[in-house]
Order: sequence, then structure tokens, then C-alpha cells
Amino acid sequence: MARIAGVDLPRNKRGVIGLTYIYGIGPTLAKDILERIEVSEDTKVQDWSDDNIKEIARLLQSDFKVEGELRSEVQTNIKRLMDIGCYRGLRHRKGLPVRGQRTQTNARTRKGKRKTVANKKKATK
Repeated sequence: MARIAGVDLPRNKRGVIGLTYIYGIGPTLAKDILERIEVSEDTKVQDWSDDNIKEIARLLQSDFKVEGELRSEVQTNIKRLMDIGCYRGLRHRKGLPVRGQRTQTNARTRKGKRKTVANKKKATK
């Protein structure tokens, strides 16, 4: 099992797909990393040599922010927005969509489950 940046990569997947299991690495960056260490992106993770794994780990540590370091930076940026009270920070604080999406309908992922409000009873004469 290949373990890079604290993440166990799936053995039976292609290298370019396996690398995307690391937080902060998408398909394009995974392809670029494999190009830089001269490994075919079609090679499965289980077929990587120990040298390849060490080279990828060294490359990630020296050139990229991934996993914990990246997560903490993102959280710090969000906290900064909330502290200065800008519009985006207020949206984060309220748990609403941040990037201008509509909220009258949809936005259920950010808002959570629907909270049903009962109708008012009609007054009897």
C-alpha cells in the first residue's frame, strides 16, 4: 500500500486517479506530478516502485501545500473573512451560499434540511 502525505492510496487504480485521493491534488496536478517524475499515468499505484513513491512524497513536501497544511490555510482564510465582517464572511457565518447562488429555492446543501413552518390558524367568528 502506497502511503503519501498521510493518505493511503488505492492500490488498484491508475496513478493519476490514485493521487487525487490526496486533499489538494486534482487530475491536472496529478498528471503534472507524474510527468515530472517520469512515470506513466496509466501505471497502477501497486506497480510503482519504492523510489517512485519516495520521489512523489518529496516533490509534494517541497513544492505543494497538501492535506493538513492546506486545510488549515483554507480554514484560516475563512476565519479571517468572518472576523473582518465582509460579505463573504457573513455568508459563511450564516451558513448560506457564498458565491452568489440563489437561495429562495435550492441551496439545500448549505442551508441544511428544510425547517417547516406551520400555517397560522384562521380566527373563527
